[in-house]
Amino acid sequence: MKCFHYFSSREKNGGGGGGGGGGIPSPPPAVLKSVSGNSNSSSVSMSNSTDLDMRRSGSEFNSQNMSDFSTESSAQNSFAVMSQRRQQLLQSSNLRVFTFSELKSATKNFSRSLMVGEGGFGGVYRGVIKSAEDHGKKIDIAVKQLSRRGLQGHKEWVTEVNVLGIVEHQNLVKLIGYCAEDDERGIQRLLVYEYMPNRSVQDHLTSRFQTPLSWGTRMKIAQDSARGLAYLHEGMDFQIIFRDFKSSNILLDEEWNAKLSDFGLARLGPSEGLSHVSTAVVGTIGYAAPEYIQTGRLTAKSDVWSYGVFLYELITGRRPLDRNKPKNEQKLLEWVRQHLSDMRKFRLILDPKLEGKYDLKSAQRLAAVANRCLMRQAKARPKMSEVLEMLNKIMDSAQLGTSPQLPMKTLRDPESSRRIPRLNLSMKMGGKGWFCWRIQRPKLLRASRKGVN
Repeated sequence: MKCFHYFSSREKNGGGGGGGGGGIPSPPPAVLKSVSGNSNSSSVSMSNSTDLDMRRSGSEFNSQNMSDFSTESSAQNSFAVMSQRRQQLLQSSNLRVFTFSELKSATKNFSRSLMVGEGGFGGVYRGVIKSAEDHGKKIDIAVKQLSRRGLQGHKEWVTEVNVLGIVEHQNLVKLIGYCAEDDERGIQRLLVYEYMPNRSVQDHLTSRFQTPLSWGTRMKIAQDSARGLAYLHEGMDFQIIFRDFKSSNILLDEEWNAKLSDFGLARLGPSEGLSHVSTAVVGTIGYAAPEYIQTGRLTAKSDVWSYGVFLYELITGRRPLDRNKPKNEQKLLEWVRQHLSDMRKFRLILDPKLEGKYDLKSAQRLAAVANRCLMRQAKARPKMSEVLEMLNKIMDSAQLGTSPQLPMKTLRDPESSRRIPRLNLSMKMGGKGWFCWRIQRPKLLRASRKGVN
């Protein structure tokens, strides 16, 4: 699945060449004022302008689009918070600074036999280093060596350090450290992560492994990835929009816990009082939300759409776009929609590699969650915290063998004698044959007083 850089007509025609000239990015200002190559040092100094410029896609430098400028100006407070958090973390030496020679040795001179992945901006190699806490202990690492061609790789390196240098969560891949050296060999930009031995979800869904992911594992992956996105969107005093959520960016550790990775395209969410961030459209074909492609207006609901697409990947085992399929099956969402008009057809979309070993009810309810995430109107999509709550109910019901509903009993408001009815979640067939969640409010029946002595 290839990444794309899409330009809307608004961006192409914007004054000042924002996206003009064939979409070639203008050179950004120097991003790092100083980066020490000393392994004992852990400070990365950022210029104030960098905190703003590193967020912007290549076509946006020197853009005269007024919505971009207004967004940037009003976002300064959020970036100040982010910058302060980053400096505090870096000063606490949580990130290790590696020399290029250290990482060259750790990866056996970046041997192709140790390459575990390759993206548009560089390769990823497995390596071994000594633990910072216990020098007698060795730990496995993944080293991403960013391409020295062009500016995009450098910008992604900066963004990754900015994001993973200030956030830490059980469902985000841990950044161990980085390398930044400029010498006669050129610019070297590398990132060092915890090693994820079970590779990416995409690797397992595309038959690279003989044993397919079990249905229980897929449900846990859905839950873990939702938890990670919910943290980025709602778990901090500022919001981070992933902008490139997809199955190849969800990695699995030795215990099959799912963790989000590759934050090179991440952006800060809109500041208080603003509804969106205006940006050039980047991402991966098949995952990007329709309103983002059409307008360049980015919100957290763009990630929610991508998550909905991912849920159907887990259900079907298919990619969002597969040119090797028959024409009427190449686009995942269009193919799925054909089978949702009739509940009896639902089994036809389930991954045949599961060989019937799945819980049909939980699969149908997972599809219902996906459809909520894939609402055409962005405002109608749930927040990721709400998605996570729905998934938790599905997981609980799958374990207990019950339907994903809240208890039928009523609760009493501690501050009054009012009885508060619980809301029940069930599934129904929505418009155009899509499953959706339905909220049911239990009716309160009043007994007639007629005939009562």
